Amino acid sequence: MYIVQIASECAPVIKAGGLGDVVYGLSRELEARGHCVELILPKYDCMRYDHIWGLHDAYRDLWVPWYDGEIHCSVYCGWVHGRVCFFIEPHSQDNFFNRGCYYGCEDDTMRFAFFSKAALQFLQHSNKRPDVIHCHDWQTGLVPVMLYEIFQYHGMGSQRVCYTIHNFKHQGFAGNELLAATGLNRPDHYFHYDRLRDNFNPFSLNLMKGGIVYSNAVTTVSPHHAWEASHTEVGCGLGHTLHLHQGKFSGILNGIDHDFWNPAGDRYIPYHYSREDFEEKHKNTKTLRERLMLDHADKPIIAYIGRLDGQKGVHLVHHAMYYALHRGAQFVLLGSATEPGINAHFWHEKHFLNNNPDVHLELGFNEELSHLIYAGADMIVVPSNFEPCGLTQMIGLMYGTVPIVRGVGGLVNTVFDRDYDQTKPPEERNGYVFYQSDYQALESAMDRAIGLWFEYPEEFRQLALQGMSYDYSWKHPAQAYIDLYDQIRCQ
Repeated sequence: MYIVQIASECAPVIKAGGLGDVVYGLSRELEARGHCVELILPKYDCMRYDHIWGLHDAYRDLWVPWYDGEIHCSVYCGWVHGRVCFFIEPHSQDNFFNRGCYYGCEDDTMRFAFFSKAALQFLQHSNKRPDVIHCHDWQTGLVPVMLYEIFQYHGMGSQRVCYTIHNFKHQGFAGNELLAATGLNRPDHYFHYDRLRDNFNPFSLNLMKGGIVYSNAVTTVSPHHAWEASHTEVGCGLGHTLHLHQGKFSGILNGIDHDFWNPAGDRYIPYHYSREDFEEKHKNTKTLRERLMLDHADKPIIAYIGRLDGQKGVHLVHHAMYYALHRGAQFVLLGSATEPGINAHFWHEKHFLNNNPDVHLELGFNEELSHLIYAGADMIVVPSNFEPCGLTQMIGLMYGTVPIVRGVGGLVNTVFDRDYDQTKPPEERNGYVFYQSDYQALESAMDRAIGLWFEYPEEFRQLALQGMSYDYSWKHPAQAYIDLYDQIRCQ
């Protein structure tokens, strides 16, 4: 099968969040199974060029219709850790991708609308005819719209589109100018409720809604998040649209890269280990304490790794830190805040707790340190308000670090409560789950985990080993996508 991924990110060359990891990890697994995969990406000025091998001109004169004229583009090709990637560079005074950032500009909607059209224009003019085009999030929501409304009449009538939504919170809004720029025109047609008109603002087009309506299959990044998006406020206003298109909407759990996240061969940790020699993990715990100047005591280490913001349940992260100390545990935090107020609050906490030998706050992100924390900690807390999939808990399980999670999104699909889960037998349970977003619910789960560590250490060790037995690699998700691709090819 010939598959083209069109996305705004691909790790490690372009990475602002989990989207980049998914695009790269899925592409690599699809290729490993014998499929031909190519990626089309924007050529940002600030991307990691040191991760691209053999960058060269692939298509010099790509002219993309835009408003009443055309914008000249160059297309470059290079290999990103073995993946064939095409990078589109517009030569325009708009400097769409020469901003020193990936996102956050006032004209983001127009920037990625142009990229979507340029990607399709490149496929058309280079005579590339993939079986499936897989596009991601609002940035490429216009791809299936333009494919169906424009490009199918120019030699691309047999291509099928799979559209994956990683985060419903950001949907991409625009007005009439988007139609004029892309050549879609016909406002009466596209401002129809059954097409691109936003469900709540009749004067706005919604790019993510367009992706849902026009694509052949729609996925999100876990089965439970698919249910949440359809039936709760997590869908951010798109629940009715998903209901109308429920026959093509599903959730496929993301995977993690087992070559990069694997304690048996992790290049960032000093002592490698597996289920067979689990005791080696404790040497990493000792190293972590030395590096962060924590007290060498017979206490569990509870960790938090991730952003400090509303989505991640920042109020519960803060409470978890103090409750861990109250229960005689140690706490390590690695993360950066997305808002000035949250950032100031945690810097205040860092200074206040600076001399406490049982806590360390590392405000920022450090890839090497994150690996050591996963390997050295005993538990990892993930108290998210919402979590489409979540990679933290999967990585924690891989490293024998018991997750304590809130029962939302992909956390429900990956962590099964040791004491209360009814879907798994006791020998297959792997962590602790709480459901409410209040302090008491968090404390209840933490109390059970900490109590097991202190009072029944062998049972805690067994729980950690049960977590390590789970396979959350890309093997199963890739097969699910292949099955979905085959299904829409037959439509």
